[in-house]
Amino acid sequence: MNTRTNSRHVVVVGGGYAGTMAANRLAATGSAAVTLISPNTDFVERIRLHQLAAGTGGATVGYDTLLHPDIERVVAAVERIDGSARTVLTSTGGVIGYDRLIYAVGSGAGSAPVPGVTEFAHTVSDIDDANRLAAALADTPAGASVVVVGGGLTGVEMAAEVAQAREDLAVTLICGAGVVPSAGVRGGASVTKRLRRLGVDLIEHTPVGEVADSKVVLTDGRVVAADITVWTAGFAVPDLASRSGLGTDAIGRLRVDATLVSIDDPHVIGAGDAITVAGRDLRMSCQAAMPLGAQAANTVRALLDGDAPAQVDQGFAAQCISLGRTAGTVVATHRDDRPRPILVGGRAGAVVKEQVCRMTLRWIAGEGRRGGSYSWTRGPRR
Repeated sequence: MNTRTNSRHVVVVGGGYAGTMAANRLAATGSAAVTLISPNTDFVERIRLHQLAAGTGGATVGYDTLLHPDIERVVAAVERIDGSARTVLTSTGGVIGYDRLIYAVGSGAGSAPVPGVTEFAHTVSDIDDANRLAAALADTPAGASVVVVGGGLTGVEMAAEVAQAREDLAVTLICGAGVVPSAGVRGGASVTKRLRRLGVDLIEHTPVGEVADSKVVLTDGRVVAADITVWTAGFAVPDLASRSGLGTDAIGRLRVDATLVSIDDPHVIGAGDAITVAGRDLRMSCQAAMPLGAQAANTVRALLDGDAPAQVDQGFAAQCISLGRTAGTVVATHRDDRPRPILVGGRAGAVVKEQVCRMTLRWIAGEGRRGGSYSWTRGPRR
């Protein structure tokens, strides 16, 4: 069905995992004419940015291979959402009207209260940051030191990728709260074992107090040499919601109810990293973003048709961690994201992780061909 002639218009702000999933579901089901606004010319696989930075793989895919052909694309950022006029103002000066808007702006690098991070550290939270880090690592001579700060999934994957790709570098991972505590005891032990095999020097349970030129200073006074420092400790969300007068939580995430509708504006529906659902914290991940995108589209369809939207039923299945190109750790989780005592590691873990990365693109593209085909979760309660 050609949605371009549909009188109902939905604007999707953000072209990541949640935004593309929502846009495809709406377009493929003929629910509305859809405009997707994103500053990126290509889809960015954020779960592969550590590969791009380490020089072991790419992290972009053409939108033409993922999106339904009737979706209108606007390459720009959104400066403001005007709820009273139901329009968005873009960074290129455009004004675009909507009947409903899906807010799926994602997340990026968080500001750090640690002195020197902005001046001396790299991040790997978006495509530009990853490309800058890739260039810096490519110019780094043998024997240099690389320090990765942050023991979460991003930090662990970054440290492992660099250590395997550049055996001539000294890689240190500093984990203020330990190595991937969210993966449970068995998961953390599996990850630690692999990191040590790769030659990564682990410093756990000691935060960083300062980042300086060519060094990192720990809170206990120790100094770690760092020709390159990579900061992965924490993410933040864009401030578009607060700039637009919409209700947010303490870190700027759009506040939505259990059906993903903004608590302030019934014409704005949220999805992905940049929302908090009825006060519930969901791990920032494509595993959460894609189901939320699909369910946001369902909410929009219901509202446009005058029906009551269903409540979100959001759950998790696993934590998948790549540890270089030849190993990984996959920890099964309960639906509330608590780790279960089920683990796949080593080469098998790498295979599972790679298949998950590939399937994300297949799920998004498949939704564009057949709306409603994606069903990773059990779906919303009826």
